[in-house]
Amino acid sequence: MKYANTILEMHQFVNDQVVPGVTYGIIDGSAIKTGYFGDQELVPQKLPLQPNELYDLASLTKVVGTTNLILKLLSERKLSLTDSISQYLPAWQSPQVTIRHLLTHTSDIVGYIPNRNELPKKALVPALLQLKSGPNLGKVIRYQDYNFIFLGWIASKILGEPVQQLITEKVLQPLEMTQSTFHPRQIERVVPTANLPQIGLLRGTVHDPKTRILGADCGAAGLFAPLHDLLHFARWLLGQISYPNFLSDNWLDQLFVDQTPTHIGNRSFGWILRNYQGHPYILHTGYTGTLIIVDRVCQQALVFLTNRVHPDAANQQFLPYRSRLIRTFIKEANQ
Repeated sequence: MKYANTILEMHQFVNDQVVPGVTYGIIDGSAIKTGYFGDQELVPQKLPLQPNELYDLASLTKVVGTTNLILKLLSERKLSLTDSISQYLPAWQSPQVTIRHLLTHTSDIVGYIPNRNELPKKALVPALLQLKSGPNLGKVIRYQDYNFIFLGWIASKILGEPVQQLITEKVLQPLEMTQSTFHPRQIERVVPTANLPQIGLLRGTVHDPKTRILGADCGAAGLFAPLHDLLHFARWLLGQISYPNFLSDNWLDQLFVDQTPTHIGNRSFGWILRNYQGHPYILHTGYTGTLIIVDRVCQQALVFLTNRVHPDAANQQFLPYRSRLIRTFIKEANQ
């Protein structure tokens, strides 16, 4: 298999101490190459990375879980892209915001919540609903967790269960992602994230503070998964595995098309949409150091998993390295 430069780039993350360790999988047609190297933990002790460990996916939860839950509701006509979110969340004061706006991060939500990450759930929920849409609704992309928190609450209003439970029952189980979970039981199999002063080492507890507060009612983060499940998920997006009773190919096709209201061009449903040599590919990242890239035209995908927030989330080195990795993979995938 090709991808020598991509693999070299991934090793550079560890060699330059940008991340403790890397777990990766590359799909190239019917071939799959996987690997892992480096450490899972640096403090309070140094532990080597092991195979089949679960990672805190952070915002990959949006595209693995919540996006597909919403697409399922759309496909069953229990929800419409043009529905106002005020129809489901009456306390929300900007009824012009629709499901499409939330899915494409074009809702332009503005406002400030003092001490947001320290509020109890009973205070955070109404504070979020008191935010408003700004003057650039539908005109600009502003990536915000709020969009997918609201989508999760809307799914709960329709189906009557917390969004994380719905994702487990209606997305992970139908897609046979058997080891992905919001509640890891074998904590020793989970790669740790930050070592926080008042909490300690996060291992099996979600890194995102909003998600820690909202718990099962957060659709923006919270999912833990191993490489195997994410490669399986990527193969489904590539069309190599089919679950027609879950979502038809027509809905999967929509993930590779610009879905923004004014056709800004770089967002589909949930995913970042990009173009290389005349054809689209999709990708998404997670704050903890996770990444998925899917190029259905070339039948290639990359799953890249790190815990770049360990032991400290103040890691600005990571972003330029990740950008270079994305460019390198796409270039090699299209050779």
